[in-house]
Amino acid sequence: MEQNMIIYHGSQQIVETPKFGIGKEYNDYGQGFYCTENIELAKKWACPVKKDGYANKYRLTLDEMNVMHLTRGKFNILNWLAILLAHRKFDISSPIGNNARDFILSRFMPDVTNVDVMIGYRADDSYFSFAEDFVNNTISLRDLNLAMRLGTLGEQVVLLSERSFQQIAFIGYETADYQEYYYKRMERDQGARAEYKSRKQNLQQLMDDIFILDIMREDMKYDDARLQSVISG
Repeated sequence: MEQNMIIYHGSQQIVETPKFGIGKEYNDYGQGFYCTENIELAKKWACPVKKDGYANKYRLTLDEMNVMHLTRGKFNILNWLAILLAHRKFDISSPIGNNARDFILSRFMPDVTNVDVMIGYRADDSYFSFAEDFVNNTISLRDLNLAMRLGTLGEQVVLLSERSFQQIAFIGYETADYQEYYYKRMERDQGARAEYKSRKQNLQQLMDDIFILDIMREDMKYDDARLQSVISG
């Protein structure tokens, strides 16, 4: 991984000096400073309402920092889901949901104690609903894995530690015109749902799908071959 990253923070404000220890604790990965390497994605995040926003630009130096990349190496979609469950407020709508939440947290939650920067999927509205559906035993692991790869999901880069905030430097910003990016934000969410629905019709024919209930019944562990065959497929 490059020792220097150019990242962008989409916001309704210009943020020259990100501050450690503020922000919502129930964001995807907890309290932190949420960015992306994709300026177009940052501009979409900057326009949640019909008002111009800003894509703030920074240089992040990764020297001697502990970076956890959830979409590479030993980590998989269930590790990402466990972190999401630890922070976001899920709508548990099925009898199995509460047990599934506890099971995923106990089996697949990675040690994030000393992580400075976390990189992984962002759970925008449509993608968060896919995660909820999996926990509620409505969609399979294969479905969830597919859903998170659809469209231009992109990844977020999140500064979590005080040390990481000392390694970021403001470069400048670009304005995000809401007349363009507010609607692009909505189109992105609607497009993900439509593409998933289209692909799901074919997935329903598969007989080897694994649901969270199956994972719990079989007490599947992280390295279970059945899980790995779906996640890596």
